[in-house]
Amino acid sequence: MEIPRALDIPRDYNAADDLVGRNVQAGRAGKIAYIDDAGQCTFGELADRVNRFGNHLLQLGLGMEDRILIAMHDSIDWPVAFLGAIKAGIVPIAVNTLLTPKDYEYMLSDSRAKALLVSEPLLPQFQPFIGKLPFLKHVITSPFKDLLKNSAKELAPAPTTSDDPCFWLYSSGSTGMPKGTVHVHSSMRLSAELYAGGVLGFRESDVVFSAAKFFFAYGLGNSLSFPLTVGATTVLMAERPTPDAVFKRLTEKKPTFFYGVPTLYAGMLASASFPSRNSLNLRTCVSAGEALPPQIAKSFKEKTGIDVLDGIGSTEMLHIFLSNRPGDFRHGTTGKAVPGYDLKLVDEQGNEVKQGELGELLIKGPTAANGYWNNRQKSRNTFVGEWTRSGDKYTQDADGYYAYGGRTDDMLKVSGIWVSPAEVEAALVSHAAVLEAAVVGKEDEQKLVKPKAFVVLKPGKQATTEELQSYVKSKLAPYKYPRWIEFVSELPKTATGKIQRFKLRG
Repeated sequence: MEIPRALDIPRDYNAADDLVGRNVQAGRAGKIAYIDDAGQCTFGELADRVNRFGNHLLQLGLGMEDRILIAMHDSIDWPVAFLGAIKAGIVPIAVNTLLTPKDYEYMLSDSRAKALLVSEPLLPQFQPFIGKLPFLKHVITSPFKDLLKNSAKELAPAPTTSDDPCFWLYSSGSTGMPKGTVHVHSSMRLSAELYAGGVLGFRESDVVFSAAKFFFAYGLGNSLSFPLTVGATTVLMAERPTPDAVFKRLTEKKPTFFYGVPTLYAGMLASASFPSRNSLNLRTCVSAGEALPPQIAKSFKEKTGIDVLDGIGSTEMLHIFLSNRPGDFRHGTTGKAVPGYDLKLVDEQGNEVKQGELGELLIKGPTAANGYWNNRQKSRNTFVGEWTRSGDKYTQDADGYYAYGGRTDDMLKVSGIWVSPAEVEAALVSHAAVLEAAVVGKEDEQKLVKPKAFVVLKPGKQATTEELQSYVKSKLAPYKYPRWIEFVSELPKTATGKIQRFKLRG
């Protein structure tokens, strides 16, 4: 699928200079760009802070393509640091704020970052090893308001090109060691134009709130590249996105756009504090991170009148490339390809499967990462010519909608037939007593793999194993029902809301 010529990114291009500068040039210097827990800033103030922060990094001696690691809670300082580094030609590395000291030490060593930007409450996670890393020269803590006062306010953009390394995102680490995924300068603008503009119809008048944080590829688009491309206002929240914390922002800040993950939508719907429809100002809600069970989408629409648009993106592709959209929506599917991306489904030999058959989803599009840092074999396995392997199984129906069938390594073969854990999970979650469910494979007495479910019940609700098994049999082909059900208080997840099934398999 060809990219519209109007979206051609020039060869000489600096992403931060574009995303920040375009708003000042468009006369939006006085418009609110970001609102966080401590205050707000205009697009003009953002431009000033970005320049000052970039100058501070240059004064420290950092130069073109040096790397800095960002472990910061969501606040106005986050885009200031991220964009200031990029404008100066320095490569920021956004990392999860919920990791262990061991994880951070690995990422700093692996990336050879020369500087660390860290929120003060997170500093204890780094102190055990800060003095031991030979490449790490500078530690900057947020908030850094005073630091900006002493830096120059004018900064010429570094002479980067559209294909230069711009920033890294570490993969979520649901399996194995996290991988540094290297993205180029053109990718943020392209993902914003193709998905936020082409599918969602993002506008300057929108107010955006994403429960997914900046460090997550999903959140980076939601709260940074998408709103900056059109001049929308973004609401930020440092705390963990509990239903009550989300409700507070939805009712007080009145966002028109909300981004969440299925786990959060389920928690919101289960809460007695769910706000009334007339206290909200939403026009669009998006879900990604895991397949959205149809029952959650239907229940949310009953409460709000809003369809939750389910989509799938990845760290490797930067944001969503397959999505439902306003006016073209089907429950239980992930929709159709975002314009600008090509998709195909292949079998284990790499041959395209027939319509209706399960296959691995491959994506071709302009926002694919350059590869994984210092990990040649995994780069070759994932980035195959123009195509990127997703590791996700899908089917495509006669109308062109794609339905999720689980991860390639999560799929179960029961009696010689593929069973999608996501399908069984969706059936379980549609039961009135079930809040969340995760399904993995378990060997029976004959060493044959059968589905096992881990179930979290809604507060105050009860259900038995036999009741849920019968319920699944009534919804799906009988061989797909979970042979074992274990009731648990919570499911293990990554910080981005993905269920860590490998922990349940152990």
